[in-house]
Amino acid sequence: MGHAHAHGHAHGHSHDHAHSHGGHAHDHGQSAPRRALLGALVLTASFMFVEVAVGLWSGSLALLADAGHMLNDAAALGLSLFVTWIAARPRTTKHTFGYRRAEVMGAFVNAVALGVAGVLIVVEGVERIGAPTEVRGIGMLLTAALGLMVNLGSAWILTRHGGDSINVKAALFHVLSDALGSMAAVIAGGLILGFGWTIADPIASLLIAVFILAGAWRLLKDTAHVLMEGAPRGVDVEDLEATILGTEGVDEVHDLHVWSLVPGEVLLSAHVILRPGAHGTDVARLVGVRLGLHGVQHATIQPEAPGPGLVELRRK
Repeated sequence: MGHAHAHGHAHGHSHDHAHSHGGHAHDHGQSAPRRALLGALVLTASFMFVEVAVGLWSGSLALLADAGHMLNDAAALGLSLFVTWIAARPRTTKHTFGYRRAEVMGAFVNAVALGVAGVLIVVEGVERIGAPTEVRGIGMLLTAALGLMVNLGSAWILTRHGGDSINVKAALFHVLSDALGSMAAVIAGGLILGFGWTIADPIASLLIAVFILAGAWRLLKDTAHVLMEGAPRGVDVEDLEATILGTEGVDEVHDLHVWSLVPGEVLLSAHVILRPGAHGTDVARLVGVRLGLHGVQHATIQPEAPGPGLVELRRK
């Protein structure tokens, strides 16, 4: 289940490191997310040019704005694709953890870009409420409907084949927000075509911007939490500490740290003070096994011999 390394130091304490991988594979399965991102990128980039052409022909600012949003999506998908390639690179002597954190960094950048897109949509929507423009409703409606199908197709690819990668989820936020934008354009196009309500377009855009900004904020919080080495979501650190203290041969625990390189992968390091007579390697291995039952994929445990004062106190 684990392995231990013992290191002797001049001050007489023994330090052992137990690593519990919990079956974690070295192949992080990046090929499926890459294929999903590539498929979504091809769909999105191809239809973007269609929206630009029809937007210019119909005079629809909504379609041109949606094309701009698709350009943003294509850039986000391209970034995500590049990041998954970086994340799959093996670790080096300079980057001993490897490059998997690049996934989170890419998702963070995507979250910021998504937020900027939401703000721009708000600004544009407010301006257009004050000065509605004439739009060829039929061209807008048909193209927006096709755009919605393309976005839903991209979302399906990312959901079905993208795995649990936070980088893919960030790209999915972009695609789904664009799908909402296309849906708003469909509704606005119908209202313009049927009733001549040109103001429906900017109003719908403002409503969609709220969803975009909410998704960006949620993604920004999740990625920032990982980058700040916060305890992984759903992990009870006090419960892990109790598990370590409840291990045979452990007297105290200190310097307990729990973090993750990417969401869903729990890493832990801790120093434990041994009970008199306990063997550091055995205790470290047992702690690693017990932590593995809590979903900790990689635990580094450093046992420390009890101080002379503690030993004398226990003899009395």
